[in-house]
Amino acid sequence: MPPMSIIDTAAALITLAALFSYLNHRFVRLPVTIGVMLIALVFSLLLLGAGLVEPEFTAEAARMLAGIDFDDTVLHGLLSFLLFAGALHVNLDDLAREKWVIGSLATVGLLISAAVVGGASWFLLRLFGIELSFTYCLLFGALISPTDPIAVLGILKSAGAPKTLETKISGESLFNDGVAVVLFLVLVELATGSRQPTFGDVAVLLGQEAVGGVVFGLLIGYVAFRMLRSVDDYQVEILITLALVAGGYSLAQALHVSGPIAIVVAGLMIGNHGRLLAMSETTRHHLDTFWELVDEILNAVLFVLLGLEVLILTFTERYLLAGALMIPLVLLARLVSVALPVAAMRRFRAFSPGAIRVLTWGGLRGGISVALALSIAAGPERDVIVAITYAVVVFSIVVQGLTLAPLLRRVIDEA
Repeated sequence: MPPMSIIDTAAALITLAALFSYLNHRFVRLPVTIGVMLIALVFSLLLLGAGLVEPEFTAEAARMLAGIDFDDTVLHGLLSFLLFAGALHVNLDDLAREKWVIGSLATVGLLISAAVVGGASWFLLRLFGIELSFTYCLLFGALISPTDPIAVLGILKSAGAPKTLETKISGESLFNDGVAVVLFLVLVELATGSRQPTFGDVAVLLGQEAVGGVVFGLLIGYVAFRMLRSVDDYQVEILITLALVAGGYSLAQALHVSGPIAIVVAGLMIGNHGRLLAMSETTRHHLDTFWELVDEILNAVLFVLLGLEVLILTFTERYLLAGALMIPLVLLARLVSVALPVAAMRRFRAFSPGAIRVLTWGGLRGGISVALALSIAAGPERDVIVAITYAVVVFSIVVQGLTLAPLLRRVIDEA
C-alpha cells in the first residue's frame, strides 16, 4: 500500500481522538487527557493482540505511526499552540507573586532532578545488565525532569488546587521545558561526541535560548498587542493570535532562541495586557472560546498519539523492569528538587501546608519527555531511554494524574 498522506494521517488521528473522547465522556468519565490516553493504550494493546492472528492489523497501524515524526509533531507543532492556550489564562500578577519559587523550580530544581536521576540511573540500570554511558544517563535525567505543561494544565483545570499552588505548578511547567531543552541539547553534543562544549558555550547557549526567548517573546507580543489594539473585529484578532503563535514559533526556531519560552511570554502579554487594553468584550469571549477549543482538540490528538505510540516502541522484559524501577527514582528526584529550593526559601516566605507533597506529586511528565527521547539518534541507547521514558510518562499521567485531586483535597482538609 502507498504511504499515508499528511491529510490521511491527520484525518485518522482526529477521528480516533473524537471516538476516544466520546467513549471517555459516555462511559469512562475520566479527565479528558487521561481517559483518551488510556483508551488509546487499550486500543493499541488490542491491535497488538489482533496482530498475533492477523499481522496486517498491527503492521498497518505501525506503518501509519512510523510516518509521524513524534518529536517534530510535538516540539515544533502542537507545543506552541498548547503553550499559548495555557499562558493565555495565567494571571500575570499571580505569576509575579510566585516568581522566585517558579524561577527556582524551573532552573535549580530541574538541574538537581536531572543530576539525581542521571547519577542514580547509571548505577541502577547495571542491575538489569543494561550498559548506558553516564552521559546518556544524564541525558535521560534532562528529558524526564521537566514537568509537562500540557499534562499539568489539563489536570489542574479540574483538580481544585489552591490558587497559589496552581500558579506555582502551572508557572513552573510553562517555563522549565525551555531550560530542559537547552540542557538536553548540550548533553546530546557530549553523548554523540560531535562537539565538546565548554562552560562558556553552555552559558552562551543558555543566554541565547532562554534570555533570547524572553526578549523575542516580548517583541512579538508587543507587535501583536499593537495590532489588536488598532482593530475591533474578533475574526481578524483571532487570526492575529494564530499568526503570533505559528509564525512566532517558526521565527524563534530560525533565530535559535527558545520558541516555547517566547510563546509563553507572548501568551502572558496577550492574556493580560492585550485582554485588558486591546480587546472588546465580544473579542474576549470569542478568543477564549476559540483557544479553549484548540486546546481541547490538540490535547486529545496528542494523548491519542501517546497511547498509540506503544505500537512502535521496543519493549523487552529488562526494559519493562528498568522502567518500573525508574518510576520511584524519578519521583524521589522530584521530591529532592522541590524540597531543597522550598526549604531554602522558607526563611523568606511562607508556604501552604502540604506544598512539597503537592508540588512533587503534581509534577507530571508527558509528551515533551517522549518527544525528546524519540529525537535521540537511532541506536541501542535510544531504545532503552525511549522505553523507560514511556513507562514513567504513562505512570505519571495515569496514576499521578488520577490521584492528584484526592491529594489536593486531603491537603486542603488538613489545613
